[in-house]
Amino acid sequence: MDAEYLIDVIRGEMVESRHEGHVAVVNSEGQLLYYNGDPNRVTFARSSMKPLQAIPIVETGAADFYNYNQAELSLACASHNGENQHTDRVKNILHKLDLTIDHLKCGTHPPRWQETYEELMKSGKEVTPEYNNCSGKHSGMLATAKYMGERVDDYYKMDHPVQQRILEVISDLSEIPMDEIEIGVDGCGVPVHGIPLKNLAMSFAKMANPVAFPEKRKNAIERVTAAMMAEPEMVGGTDRFCSDFMRIEDGRMFGKVGAEGVYCVGDKETGLGIAIKIEDGNSRATSPAVVEVLKQLNLLNEEQQERLQAYHQPELKNARQEVIGQLRPIFTLKNA
Repeated sequence: MDAEYLIDVIRGEMVESRHEGHVAVVNSEGQLLYYNGDPNRVTFARSSMKPLQAIPIVETGAADFYNYNQAELSLACASHNGENQHTDRVKNILHKLDLTIDHLKCGTHPPRWQETYEELMKSGKEVTPEYNNCSGKHSGMLATAKYMGERVDDYYKMDHPVQQRILEVISDLSEIPMDEIEIGVDGCGVPVHGIPLKNLAMSFAKMANPVAFPEKRKNAIERVTAAMMAEPEMVGGTDRFCSDFMRIEDGRMFGKVGAEGVYCVGDKETGLGIAIKIEDGNSRATSPAVVEVLKQLNLLNEEQQERLQAYHQPELKNARQEVIGQLRPIFTLKNA
């Protein structure tokens, strides 16, 4: 099946552009309930996979051994802004591991939070790996490697036990055999996993309702999702959809963005999982699509819809900060 138009980009009174995409809504038994486009589209989950990648931190015992609190566990699921609240915790985790910033193999990029970047430039300080939006995930991977007595210099490589544990978790939750999962390299250098969109949605549904798993895995999943919802500012940061969305949902839903227009949600009350892929990879269309799906599924009350309005139909502004248009969802979920 082809992608479908999901989001219109309005400038003035005219549709200037359109974003096509795919949606899959699945229950924790793996049944596809609603969709748009192609729910079988094999999709690299990108950073949407981070909550699954964090499960071994708890399962191995590393989280308890290194006294991970909820903020640090939430940070393991993050694509963070690089604010002080994030980088200070990354450095604290590395201190507990008796490792340094140099052990992070995520590479560097300027922090997403402009104020942090400006402070670094004014002070003449170097942009180091803790500012990478994936440094929480990488420090978590280092924690499992260190706790398990494994190599810490190549934890990011596919043949390392850290990545093999993660692959097993993803296979288990998505019900895709390990050797059928597409493998690429993510922006931060670790393996990235490609699975059908409906199976990605199923993974989040199973995290929302993990009762079918053995106790050890069930407890690990519950701790990861509880940490994300309790400390949502760690997952993104100031003015980020992931953080604002989970704060507004107040312990009911967890959500995670992924690069190239991916977003996933798990709803603990209904056990539903939602996965969205914007075909052109433009992430500006993800939050409007997410809020529209939740609205059509009647999972948002009026107050929540109002508080999420800026993400549902984001305003477009010019360089003078004048409103000149907006993004508008235009799709209707199809019953599967």
